[in-house]
Amino acid sequence: MLAAQFQQELEQPAFWVALGKIIWINVLLSGDNALVIALACRGLEPRHRLWGMILGAGAAVLLRIIFTGVVVKLMELPYLKLVGGLALIVIAAKLLVPEGEDEEGVESASHLWAAVQIVVIADIVMSLDNVIAVAAAANGSVPLLVLGLAISIPLIVGGAALIMAVLNRLPILVWAGAALLGWIAGDVIATDPAIQPKLQSLFGGTLARFETFLGSPGTGAASGAGAEFICGVLGVIVVLVAGSIWRKRKLQQAKPARP
Repeated sequence: MLAAQFQQELEQPAFWVALGKIIWINVLLSGDNALVIALACRGLEPRHRLWGMILGAGAAVLLRIIFTGVVVKLMELPYLKLVGGLALIVIAAKLLVPEGEDEEGVESASHLWAAVQIVVIADIVMSLDNVIAVAAAANGSVPLLVLGLAISIPLIVGGAALIMAVLNRLPILVWAGAALLGWIAGDVIATDPAIQPKLQSLFGGTLARFETFLGSPGTGAASGAGAEFICGVLGVIVVLVAGSIWRKRKLQQAKPARP
């Protein structure tokens, strides 16, 4: 059943677009997770360090797939997509805010299984934003969810230093990623079972009059797509404006603390 669904989805261009979104989201949001893995394993013997990173990341990926799958199913309930979309807007705005340098607080393990335990617990605690964002991007597709996480997490762990350097040199990618999350948040809110009919009735009349002006009859599908597009644009605007204000205040607060 899952194999047939996976093969069918592979033939759809939308599948590959969504897969790219999931990988990008994980690259942007999981830098701290990769850093925690490195810090937790830094106290291990060299021959155990690689295994600590592999086993810790593998267990974290498995748990994240399970948690994200649960969130995907829960988001089918009324108003939960609304809550998830609002949470995603906050997550996207926070992506633009400079982080405090508190990584030294991560405990270094002295043996392999202790390191794996630290990595798994830290990933569970830190990955709520990833879970919400990836669940929204997967849009109910379990094969897409599994493949996206399976590709992106090893990529993050293996190339954490390179990824962090690229994001630091090209901050426009972070802003573009935040905008993408804002778009997804707006789309998620617009497709909430309890919100969607209200948005269609709100935007449907305006879109129908616009289509009549252009000489083409309005359709229900068009009004639904129009509502999702408008909410997506509003999500991008809210994230970029709120993130800019949040970032500015954070930088102003950090100035007096500098010697």
